[in-house]
Amino acid sequence: MDKRGILMVSFGTSHLDTMAKTIEVLEKEVAEQYPENPVYRAFTSQMVLTKLKEQGLEFDNMEQALLRMKEDGIRELVVQPTHIIAGIEYEKMLEQLKMYRLEFSEIRVGRPLMDQAGDYKEAVEAVLAEERDTIGSKDTALLLMGHGTSHRATAVYPTLEYTFHLMGYSNVYVGTVEGYPELEDLEKRIREKPYKKVCLRPFLLVAGDHAKNDMAGEKESWKNYFEEKGYEVETKIRGLGECEGIRRMFYQHLKEATELE
Repeated sequence: MDKRGILMVSFGTSHLDTMAKTIEVLEKEVAEQYPENPVYRAFTSQMVLTKLKEQGLEFDNMEQALLRMKEDGIRELVVQPTHIIAGIEYEKMLEQLKMYRLEFSEIRVGRPLMDQAGDYKEAVEAVLAEERDTIGSKDTALLLMGHGTSHRATAVYPTLEYTFHLMGYSNVYVGTVEGYPELEDLEKRIREKPYKKVCLRPFLLVAGDHAKNDMAGEKESWKNYFEEKGYEVETKIRGLGECEGIRRMFYQHLKEATELE
């Protein structure tokens, strides 16, 4: 039997505090679940890799990780991305993998977090497990901040919000930093309800720049925006990778990839 290895692919982060709580936990738990298969890491963001190098830390990009695995004798490659959506970064990863299809006997790729219809309900339940007290207050709106994209996969965000509402949680809203729905879109709908408090949470794997600055910063942030509108605002700097239910979704997607016939 050919030697199998698992490659965990992330956009990456230069914030070591959130990396330790999210990406490293995912990789550690995958290694525990697959003790016979070495687990490798690749970051796809060159900007992140450059920032890490400035801190004296070097991590592999996709090409370096694939070459390392080949040199280590890996023949069966299983790739599990930690991407939230099947957007630009996910498609770039697939294109890079195509260039190495002759270097491995088999390449299997797991799904991103939000990919199939059932993923939405699972994601809602994972968020509920962390935020049930928040969602239970009628005068409070819970806002999830996603990254967003110009890619068609941005449809994931309004679909996720719709799923919350279908499941009876109409005070949960989903917006993005760099896509649709935008912050102003959320505020217009929130304004129609008698909310007094807004709770902000990142719908991002890691709680890095976007969570710390765009969401919870003191200037030109979502927090600042809603405070100026007169709301009491609570923020929590926690990446999705810290949520057990979200990690279970990634593990299930990896399991599906390893068991493909």
